[in-house]
Amino acid sequence: MVAIIKTGHSIRAMLNYNENKVKEGKAECIGQVNYPVDADRLTYAMKLNRLEKQCKLNGDVNRKTVHISLNFDPSEASLPKEKLLEIAESYMNKIGFGNQPYLIYQHNDAGHPHLHITTINVQENGKRIAMHNIGKDRSEPARKEIEQAFNLVKADNQKKREYRPEPVSARVQYGKAETKKGIENVLNFVVNNYKYTSLPELNAVLKLYNIEADKGTENSRVTKHKGLLYHALDEKGNRVGVPIKASRFYDKPTLKNLEKKFVDNEIKRQTDKTRIKNTIDTVFLKNNIIILSQFVRQLQKEGIDTVLRQNAEGLIYGVTFVDHKTKIVFNGSSIGKEYSAKGLQDRCLLSQEKVGQEITYSRKELADVLQEHGASMSIKGMADFLEVFMKVEDNLDYLSKNLLHLKKKRRRKL
Repeated sequence: MVAIIKTGHSIRAMLNYNENKVKEGKAECIGQVNYPVDADRLTYAMKLNRLEKQCKLNGDVNRKTVHISLNFDPSEASLPKEKLLEIAESYMNKIGFGNQPYLIYQHNDAGHPHLHITTINVQENGKRIAMHNIGKDRSEPARKEIEQAFNLVKADNQKKREYRPEPVSARVQYGKAETKKGIENVLNFVVNNYKYTSLPELNAVLKLYNIEADKGTENSRVTKHKGLLYHALDEKGNRVGVPIKASRFYDKPTLKNLEKKFVDNEIKRQTDKTRIKNTIDTVFLKNNIIILSQFVRQLQKEGIDTVLRQNAEGLIYGVTFVDHKTKIVFNGSSIGKEYSAKGLQDRCLLSQEKVGQEITYSRKELADVLQEHGASMSIKGMADFLEVFMKVEDNLDYLSKNLLHLKKKRRRKL
């Protein structure tokens, strides 16, 4: 079991998120604790008022909502509601929320079974429940005890088999599905899991899913108010449809909130930089990389996407690496000069100068070379490359021993 705890400001937004899932047939409110009536008799107003009334006992608490998700292994999809309720109540008691009013929702909108629990951190006496280090100090011990008690798949085993949505399959498709919902699903995953330190780095990931975050042009109304819009993109990367304000999404991926993540992520991602450096170096070492498109394909096999930035003339001026294994994002120049756009192109050109080696190229590879680097290759370099490509080797190693023997006999007769 994996437990995720999020805090927030708006009780209504937290409740609406789950209630909207219920209306869509993707969730069900299966239980309540410390409410006056059973879950199936609770109205929306009763659910909301119970939480809001208790929160008013302490007006100084800013982040008062506590939204918890308990995620189970796909093999546990058949867990009965009674057992899910037992697990939820046991978890809430162990983390110190057993006396709080809370609602339990069972969601069925993902590839694994999971619960959402909505509650608050203001107690009946008006005191605030401390949230500092709740994950490490209370949630982790609680979920381990529950895994043991209910014979659940352990979180460590789940992480080893963690499923990462492929950008191609999870892309927002404008006109084929509800745009806001599609963008929100991607944002929930990317914003909270990837380690980026700027808006361009975040966009390097989002664009893989046909989404772009936009803080507006220099003198626009959006920029003046420090706002942020999210656009859906078509398959060519062009913006389509009406942009959606960041504040309209439940997790509030606003510029202000993202900037806090930029600072935190700068520290978190440093330990994972080595993997990208080593992988890039290995790709160049083990493969005959002479053009960037070859490099991009090889790196993709290692779980790293390469996002190239080009100007209107098609010249590449920047590169960003998205490592889906470690969930980190780095501009090439942040890793080192040789990993910048220019550094990578220089390494490709260096490989082209060594083109005299015996390398076999397909027609497609030749076309890629001529299209991508033909203009930048010297006349001598182009001539050398074409000479090697067109050269017919006087090498009989590919013939069978019988044919070689026959060829020798014929020579003797002459």
